[in-house]
Amino acid sequence: MSRIDTTFSRLKAQHKTALIPYVMAGFPYADITPDLMHGMVSAGADVIELGIPFSDPSADGPVIQKAGEKALALGIGLAKVLDMVSAFRTQDKTTPVVLMGYANPVERYEIKNGADSFIKNASAAGVDGLLIVDYPPEECEDFAQKLRARDMDLIFLLAPTSTDARMALVSRVASGYVYYVSLKGVTGAGNLDTGAVEAMLPRIRQHVSIPVGVGFGIRDAATAKAVGKVADAVVIGSKIIQLIENAPRDKVAGVAHDFLVQIRAALDS
Repeated sequence: MSRIDTTFSRLKAQHKTALIPYVMAGFPYADITPDLMHGMVSAGADVIELGIPFSDPSADGPVIQKAGEKALALGIGLAKVLDMVSAFRTQDKTTPVVLMGYANPVERYEIKNGADSFIKNASAAGVDGLLIVDYPPEECEDFAQKLRARDMDLIFLLAPTSTDARMALVSRVASGYVYYVSLKGVTGAGNLDTGAVEAMLPRIRQHVSIPVGVGFGIRDAATAKAVGKVADAVVIGSKIIQLIENAPRDKVAGVAHDFLVQIRAALDS
């Protein structure tokens, strides 16, 4: 059983919704990420999604694009992201970490380091799951099996436009949880229609038996609470990036912590 499975099983028994913050690795300072991750866990984060910087992120809006560009300018590549996870694991052995990114950095890593080197080294670093936005599920069954052999999960996105056939296909390959993109657009775009989310989740659950997290457009405690009533997890990214963007280095973890404390309280109320 993966750390992600263990976490969701515990939360289900406690009748709690998972809080999953997203941050870009190496942003806003190259060496801040492990401290930032610990700060988010202390605020009540259950799983952490860690962005892999990439120059052409098709699913991300301007806030996360800018964060990725800054991290790349600071020299943050996939090898350094794995080093950050390893550093986090020296103090935290239990909180699941999911890497979220795109195929290009993974493929380049494997070209440089050898076939299956990414899976092996990610597992050794303490990564628990991968969400590779542009990996289609119909081409990922072998990849998913290799991950599961190391107790790692392959996570996929679903959208308001996803067909029943697409949901069934994702269900056959995905593990850990699925990430429902609540808006037609990129990260941070638009205002979330919680009624539409509430209507969509039963349809997703007709096909998907693993937990369903909801993200894209959740920016405050009230929206998180509304989504948390129907979802298994709430994912927040762009708002955290905005809050920490201009914080002094010694304040970054505290800024994220204070924001997430409010979200955690709303989810638990």
